[in-house]
Amino acid sequence: MDNAGTTAPVGEVPEDANQHCPGTEAETAGKASACEGCPNQQICATAPKGPDPDLAAIEERMSSVKHKVLVLSGKGGVGKSTFAAQLSFALAGQDKQVGLLDIDICGPSIPKMLGLEGQEIHQSNLGWSPVYVEDNLGVMSIGFMLPDPDEAVIWRGPRKNGLIKQFVKDVDWGDLDYLVVDAPPGTSDEHISIMQYLKATNVDGAIIVTTPQEVSLIDVRKEINFCKKVGIRVLGVVENMSELRQQIEMFYGGAGGAEKMCRQMRVPFLGRVPLDPQLGKAADEGRSCFEDAKCVASSTALKSIIKRVLLATEKNG
Repeated sequence: MDNAGTTAPVGEVPEDANQHCPGTEAETAGKASACEGCPNQQICATAPKGPDPDLAAIEERMSSVKHKVLVLSGKGGVGKSTFAAQLSFALAGQDKQVGLLDIDICGPSIPKMLGLEGQEIHQSNLGWSPVYVEDNLGVMSIGFMLPDPDEAVIWRGPRKNGLIKQFVKDVDWGDLDYLVVDAPPGTSDEHISIMQYLKATNVDGAIIVTTPQEVSLIDVRKEINFCKKVGIRVLGVVENMSELRQQIEMFYGGAGGAEKMCRQMRVPFLGRVPLDPQLGKAADEGRSCFEDAKCVASSTALKSIIKRVLLATEKNG
């Protein structure tokens, strides 16, 4: 629906909805004319309005975290969680104190990718304690709470949002150089929640992971616009699975689609990661690819990307 009040067909998002969205915290969120057809309309309309009394506690908890980086993707299957895990390994390998927060409530893969399957969360008088890979790399995920890793998490939005709030309010991360947040694909409940909860805590920005084909880039454009709308800086885009080590292009149109899109949307391009079976093996075995001589193709590319991430975040202090 535009400003004149004309209605878009049911189920179709109006072309100008992004420009006229009232924002997730506005009193008219989910109720304005521009909200018609938006997939998040019901979430925004029913969410509590006004200041959240827990935001002060979240801000205090996050005050000991220097940098907060979100890892996002427009669609699933692009290697987002693998990138988040390897980013955390790399930062910890540089003697940074790192926390990795998995807010993919329905598909938590981070415990496996960090070699922590079967671990449990413990509670102290300071809150929930992360599960540690090393002394300087702690992890939090709903995966640690499931009695069976194959158990399906069938939760509605409010329950998922409540757990995400607990993760940022009640987890005793201690002093961190970096908190890396691995979010599920898309722009739905979990994304709206984490943006709202961390908004006042100086988030450095988001890294968006994609593959080169257009079907992935379509969703990445939406992800970039979502970040702009909620006021999260896009640190850059990573093009994953760009080619095989033998320089065979993996998708129609070839590598470079993400870089071209970044130029069009005026966001940084962080680099390309090849489709390296050794990287997939490292993720499955829960270990760092940087310690594997066979993983040189992807680890070299990742090191270059992570160097750019460090430069972008450390400019913020």
